[in-house]
Amino acid sequence: MSTTTSLRIAKFGGTSVADFDAMNRSADIVLADPAVRVVVLSASAGITNLLVALAEGVAQEQRDAHLAKIRHIQYAIIDRLSHPHVIREEIDRMLENVSRLSEAAALATSNALTDELVSHGELMSTLLFVEILRERHISAEWFDVRKIMRTNDRFGRAEPDCDTLGALTRSQLQPRLAESLIITQGFIGSEAKGRTTTLGRGGSDYTAALLGEALNVDRIDIWTDVPGIYTTDPRVVPTAHRIDQITFEEAAEMATFGAKVLHPATLLPAVRSDIPVFVGSSKDPSAGGTLVCNKTENPPLFRALALRRKQTLLTLHSLNMLHARGFLAEVFSILARHNISVDLITTSEVNVALTLDTTGSTSAGDGLLSSAMLTELSSLCRVEVEENLSLVALIGNQLSQACGVGKEVFGVLDPFNIRLICYGASSHNLCFLVPGNDAERVVQTLHHSLFE
Repeated sequence: MSTTTSLRIAKFGGTSVADFDAMNRSADIVLADPAVRVVVLSASAGITNLLVALAEGVAQEQRDAHLAKIRHIQYAIIDRLSHPHVIREEIDRMLENVSRLSEAAALATSNALTDELVSHGELMSTLLFVEILRERHISAEWFDVRKIMRTNDRFGRAEPDCDTLGALTRSQLQPRLAESLIITQGFIGSEAKGRTTTLGRGGSDYTAALLGEALNVDRIDIWTDVPGIYTTDPRVVPTAHRIDQITFEEAAEMATFGAKVLHPATLLPAVRSDIPVFVGSSKDPSAGGTLVCNKTENPPLFRALALRRKQTLLTLHSLNMLHARGFLAEVFSILARHNISVDLITTSEVNVALTLDTTGSTSAGDGLLSSAMLTELSSLCRVEVEENLSLVALIGNQLSQACGVGKEVFGVLDPFNIRLICYGASSHNLCFLVPGNDAERVVQTLHHSLFE
């Protein structure tokens, strides 16, 4: 396929492949744009959560209930196909695998087993989607992304090896594009020994961006259940409005701080290769969407508000910090040994307060604060843990150079307790922690004052 032909990748999230009708709407979108040659799919809505639950090793009765639900979601699609027998056997084989793996999980859980189990969601949705396209007499080919998506073995949050991925994509995937439409899986990959890995929640967008980069596409289309990126979550603030064009930097900040639309890592390959990303709604493709690109005209001071719940605050107190060197280095090396990344940090003479983000991994967040880690920290200083906090982030441009930002933001937040503020490190955000129960009211108050 010559590079002069325009080439796009379309990615559809779980709600866009939730059932037979949703899959057909997504198929309409794909077929309406001849430039789309690669389609990346998530698992049908609800499937991944059921598979994660099975991977945690549940009792027989609950296991049967979960398996029945998974079967029901997939069979509701199969039963509406004109020739269901073609695909039924393959899906049955997948369901049989899921059943076998969930029995194994009931005996002993592991991250590797979880990834193996969870990957079946994407494998099934892509098989069904190919069948829907074939019934429309479209030449579509099912492609196992694990053949090219090589990652390390950090199960649950595996990192792709971009060089290998690029080479394999060009040798194994690119030649097929001229012949047929390629349907493949988001979120999953494989490590050196061939075991299945996953890229962490939101990883399907990342897959689309990585493949987009490897194939040097003109645009990556992310189809979800919302028509673009909004000034804040419309479920929290119904008056939020859509942003028609936004820079990668702003969108990445929004995603990092909890906006559900794009996964922060998603954008990296697109940013590196300057590939614009379009975000639209598969339920209403004519409603337009948001284009994310490297530069926009006249970026505003305040762009959006993001909210991230379930934040943990660690406060470390030690008199040894006073005029001492190396205390923070010691703290960070303990956290690094326990695979924990610090989000926000503020310090005083004898205290350090830092937030940990527990969202984003397929493994449960509770395991993050292991007793071993707390014991290690306690030998260094006094540790206080506060949970159920929420992080509110105001995203904008040149915030740290503007005057009066503090007054505009905190002036309207008088009624609320603000637990920690981070401002000045980035010109794109101002973040603060509030009690979880106040979070939505804080966002509503701020949105009203800054955006309406």
